[in-house]
Amino acid sequence: MATFAKPENALKRAEELINVGQKQAALQALHDLITSKRYRAWQKSLERIMFKYVELCVDMRRGRFAKDGLIQYRIICQQVNVSSLEEVIKHFMQLSTEKAEQARSQAQALEDALDVEDLEADKRPEDLMLSYVSGEKGKDRSDRELVTPWFKFLWETYRSVLEILRNNSKLEALYAMTAHRAFQFCKQYKRTTEFRRLCEIIRNHLTNLNKYKDQRDRPDLTAPESLQLYLDTRMEQLKIATDLELWQEAFRSVEDIHGLMSLVKKSPKTQLMVVYYAKLTDIFWVSDSHLYHAYAWFRLFTLQKSYNKNLSQKDLQLIASSVLLAALSVAPYDQKHGASHLELENDKERNLRMASLINFTLDHKGESREMLSRSSLLVELINKGVMACVSQEVKDLYNMLEHEFFPLDLASRVQSLLGKISKLGGKLSSASSVPEVQLSKYVPALEKLTSLRVLQQASLVYQSIKIETLSKMVPFFDFSLVEKISVDAVKYNFLSMKVDHLKGVVLFGNVDIESDKLSDHLAVLADSLNKAKKLIYPPVRKQSKLAENLNGLIETVNKEHRRLLARKSIIEKRKEEHERQMLEMEREEESKRLKLQKITEEAEQKRLAEEYIRREEQRIRREIEERELQEAQALLLEAQKGAKKKGKKPLLEGEKVTKQTLIELALSEQLKERQEMEKKLQKLAKTMDYMERAKREEEAALIEQAFQQRLVQEKIIHEHEQLKEIELSRQHHAGDLQEKNRLARMLDNKVIFQQKIVDHRELEYNRLKKEKEDRINQIVAARKHEREMKRKMLFYLKSEEERLTRLREEEEARKHEEEERRKKEEAERRAKLDAIAERQRQREREAEEKERLRREALLRRPTEPLHRPADPVSVPHPPEPVPAAAAAAAAATPAAGPGKYVPKFLRERNEGPKAAPPEPDRWGRQDNRPPPSGDKWRSEERRSSFGGARTSSSSSWSSSRPRGAP
Repeated sequence: MATFAKPENALKRAEELINVGQKQAALQALHDLITSKRYRAWQKSLERIMFKYVELCVDMRRGRFAKDGLIQYRIICQQVNVSSLEEVIKHFMQLSTEKAEQARSQAQALEDALDVEDLEADKRPEDLMLSYVSGEKGKDRSDRELVTPWFKFLWETYRSVLEILRNNSKLEALYAMTAHRAFQFCKQYKRTTEFRRLCEIIRNHLTNLNKYKDQRDRPDLTAPESLQLYLDTRMEQLKIATDLELWQEAFRSVEDIHGLMSLVKKSPKTQLMVVYYAKLTDIFWVSDSHLYHAYAWFRLFTLQKSYNKNLSQKDLQLIASSVLLAALSVAPYDQKHGASHLELENDKERNLRMASLINFTLDHKGESREMLSRSSLLVELINKGVMACVSQEVKDLYNMLEHEFFPLDLASRVQSLLGKISKLGGKLSSASSVPEVQLSKYVPALEKLTSLRVLQQASLVYQSIKIETLSKMVPFFDFSLVEKISVDAVKYNFLSMKVDHLKGVVLFGNVDIESDKLSDHLAVLADSLNKAKKLIYPPVRKQSKLAENLNGLIETVNKEHRRLLARKSIIEKRKEEHERQMLEMEREEESKRLKLQKITEEAEQKRLAEEYIRREEQRIRREIEERELQEAQALLLEAQKGAKKKGKKPLLEGEKVTKQTLIELALSEQLKERQEMEKKLQKLAKTMDYMERAKREEEAALIEQAFQQRLVQEKIIHEHEQLKEIELSRQHHAGDLQEKNRLARMLDNKVIFQQKIVDHRELEYNRLKKEKEDRINQIVAARKHEREMKRKMLFYLKSEEERLTRLREEEEARKHEEEERRKKEEAERRAKLDAIAERQRQREREAEEKERLRREALLRRPTEPLHRPADPVSVPHPPEPVPAAAAAAAAATPAAGPGKYVPKFLRERNEGPKAAPPEPDRWGRQDNRPPPSGDKWRSEERRSSFGGARTSSSSSWSSSRPRGAP
């Protein structure tokens, strides 16, 4: 792989290779440059390289190379310049389209041109054999050789571009544009298969978009712009599908649009909805779903009436008439009568699905299966005011078919109205999405409805009627078609009739005892007889013994209730089992039928294919034999004509000749004729040579004589012309002298005027030159001053930036140092606080130990004063008050609280040896006061001291009290 210092060098190298005819080498060089990891930054030269690259890919039809290059270029410019990728892709698609159009026009020109050398010659044998073997015409072969490869390449181009641009939020617009161009390609060239594939590709892209939600640059479908692009693409897909009459693909497009709209709650634009419902009416009409077709028309009418302000009264009348006729075209009977449970469930699911497609802008919770019916639609049309907008003919038709009773002449009256209705319709001026409305397409369905109404009304009047009379009552169809129509009506319980072809009559009604009509009459008769019996023989009211039979009644009711529940469950199980068995039987029969049908179809297809091949071989063989026979006869006639002209013996008609014999005979005759012609030409050339030489010898003397005469004549003419020219020169000279003498007197004035002009122009030139020099000097000075100011400004800005940077760095260093110092001080402070707390805890432990010892001493001390009064019993005088007070004070001192004064000498005596003074702390305090953090143990000690002091003081006071005190 060659490496280039610059991308431009690769482009130059590619152009050089193209000039010498090496396009493959040029394409490979550009491909290596684009896929190289060295050039991953976008630049303008890469865009020019991509233009040349796609041109080479299109010329050589290298779709794979083009796709790889575009993928690499998307990676390069996706985040930088998306518009460049858009231009390259547009250029790529434009070149592919032009090549395809060029090939198509070339094939058309080849078809129109006369590609023969001799207009009188027949076709060449190789052309005939080629046409016999291939069975193709010239146009088919030219299309296969010229047009098909370019169309394949163009289709591959669209697929590659869509694959490159898929599911990228930055390339949504380009993706939508490519999809639209691909749709137009399929529409222009009627490519139905490619259109199906294109729809499937776009559908898969949307599925992957919803499946992989963590994808990078994923489009957000909830955004209005993205949703509008996707909706426009699907709408274009729907339009092209209906134009190509791909109705299944059109219905899938409708489902795609409904799926997109279900992602967001906001309703789409009215123009899109009008197109949606207009195409939906066509799809349902083609699929013979007249009920859904009528609902779609109703939704379309509602939108046009509500939002189209330019809708004329005539257009509104046509649309309303279409809605009512579409509703009337629906079959008047329920086609679910007698259906199995599975069929009912499938029909319910289908109705819900269609209801969501038709009314997806409404609340789906309110929709139900019963709303999608003919009767509910007609009621809705009346309530919404559609009847007020329809034409008078359609309104009369509705009243006649739905409300009036004319069993004998209903068809004739409806026929006249249908004739008028079929002429209504035309192009709409204001509803662009519905370009044309033709009411005549509803006539066959209305004729069928009229036939059903005639049969229904006749069944209410007649029990039997002749077939001839019934045929006259229904002039639209033959009786065979009427009978076919009535089969479905009888099947779905809309009519009750029988056809007796032996007697030629139609029997209406069912004489069975369990028929609905007869059972209703019998039930009414039974009710009437019961009422009459009660009036004639009123029932006797007996006194009920409710209290006596209440217990038995409750038990009986419970038993009956349980029995009914058991019976109901048994019936339900039997029904389910029966339905399951029937369903299995139906499935088995359906599978057997499908297998048999498949085998039969395969055998039939195989037989038809073999029959087709055999017939084609016979046809080709027969055509070849006929063509050879015709050519042999033509050659035989030509040979006979040539033989007659030359006096030769012609071939006998009865002789058996072949094409090969005639060709050999014709070739030998042509050879003989050519040799004879050459001999004649040689003889004629020799004769002409002799004649030419003799003629030139005779005319040589005559030519010399004529030349001498011509010389004399030309000399006379020359002398005459010379004299004439001299006379003209003399006359011109005399005139010039007179003109010179006339103008010589104004020569001085001319010189003076010329000098003035020159002086004035010189002054003007000097002034302009000076002004220009001054202006240039000013500009130079201004630019010099501007450069100086700019230089100073740059220096100032640079200096200021350096100063700010330096200040910022210094501030950051200072903050860093302060932070470090603060952290260091914080660590030291915490260490000191921890040491102080440790010493405080040590002092607390020591104080607790002393307190424990003091309490033990107090507990032992009160036993001693109890024995002291027994010693001085013999002393008659009482003790002195002072020693008693001192003893009481000594007894009360150890338990005294902090609020009672105790002398110092008593405290020292009671406390014993004095504790060592506390070690002075760092702050120089010598007292025993704990730091603020130790208030808790101090308060607890005070609380316990107060309690202990109160007990001991009270006991000491009572013991030291004098005896004579009251």
